[in-house]
Amino acid sequence: MVKIKAVIFDWGGVLIDDPLPGLMQYCADALGASCEEYIKAHSKFTDDFTKGLISEKTFWSKVCGELGKPLSKTQSLWGNAFRAVYSPRKDMFSMVSSLHKAGYKTALLSNTEVSSVQFFHELKYDMFDVLVFSCAEGAIKPERKIYEISIERLGSTPEQTIFIDDKQESINAAKQIGINTILFKNIEQVKNKLAQFGIRTV
Repeated sequence: MVKIKAVIFDWGGVLIDDPLPGLMQYCADALGASCEEYIKAHSKFTDDFTKGLISEKTFWSKVCGELGKPLSKTQSLWGNAFRAVYSPRKDMFSMVSSLHKAGYKTALLSNTEVSSVQFFHELKYDMFDVLVFSCAEGAIKPERKIYEISIERLGSTPEQTIFIDDKQESINAAKQIGINTILFKNIEQVKNKLAQFGIRTV
């Protein structure tokens, strides 16, 4: 077995509770739409927003146009929504920290938007060697490019790397380029899977 040198973590759904349901409801309420209506409009423009190809202002202009609703006057509705629903899993962040201290390279790989990244930096997490955000790279999981960027910045090979995510399609894409993967279910399951790779966590 090749010795593992790096571990890549997803953000939403792994290190924090999945924020998407709360985000959808928060934004729907703010715009005076039903959650179902909002999700339908949101989904038409979410990839460009998450890739950083359009600004938040443009995103809301398009969404509100679809909904037939006036533009929100909030400076960053998405940022406010993200802050409102953010729920970190402390045990998972502790795991990342322990791996980092043990000498493993650690990375965060997330499909996320500029205002959410700004909030991430405000939190001053110090346990990651590499941060890869879709909005900064113009690519999202499960696109091959974003995994290759992560591996390159870690200075590892796919065989030396483990990727942890809660979405099967993201896991499948990582497997296709030879990265070891763990489909996240809970922290104990992740610890057990890491142990199978010879990695002990506190």
